[in-house]
Amino acid sequence: MKAVFVTGTDTNIGKTYVSALICKSLVKQNLNVGYYKAAISGADNIKNSDAGYVKDVAGLKQSYESLLSYLYQDPLSPHLAARIEQRFVDLKKVSEDFHQVAALHDYVLMEGSGGIVCPIVYEKNKKILLEDIVKLLCLPVVIVADAGLGTINQTTLCCHYLKSKSITINGIILNNFDKNKTMHQDNLAMIEDINKVKVIATVASQAAELSMRVGSLSDAFSLITKF
Repeated sequence: MKAVFVTGTDTNIGKTYVSALICKSLVKQNLNVGYYKAAISGADNIKNSDAGYVKDVAGLKQSYESLLSYLYQDPLSPHLAARIEQRFVDLKKVSEDFHQVAALHDYVLMEGSGGIVCPIVYEKNKKILLEDIVKLLCLPVVIVADAGLGTINQTTLCCHYLKSKSITINGIILNNFDKNKTMHQDNLAMIEDINKVKVIATVASQAAELSMRVGSLSDAFSLITKF
């Protein structure tokens, strides 16, 4: 089984949109791909959540229930939404649910909540950041970043943090990319040169497909042998 964790330089950066395009592309190649997200906040039900969006756009055959482990109604950071509902993420359940998806698919895309430092549980006796889930499941990361002004700084900080935690970065995807804008082209080149990480794909604003720059989408997934 091959897997990847999709994170972003910020919330609302387009992680879900890009995740849906990745899964959609793999489905079109007749590859057996599954999706999973540990916690989602700001939705009344799974169908109307980020996970439901990915399933519908990509045409995944998974049940809605298998797409995620924890759903919170308040549009807040998961740690705060969980505190309000008094229903906290358990890493054992996350691992079990992820591996149930993995057992049925050749490729698994796991999407994060917010950025990589997003707190999932933050109580006096228990603290879980998103990075803890990435490490638990031994996943490599693909970073979704915006193509516009400020992205060099944001993307570099994200790369630096991931590297400091010994998390493998399999590539960067620039969202809202306009190939005719000099700034976007320069941002791409600067991000690659500063961070020594490839921008593997770009996505034009509201595009229906990604534009690959390096290899194929399946190359963004790494073989996971620890179960």
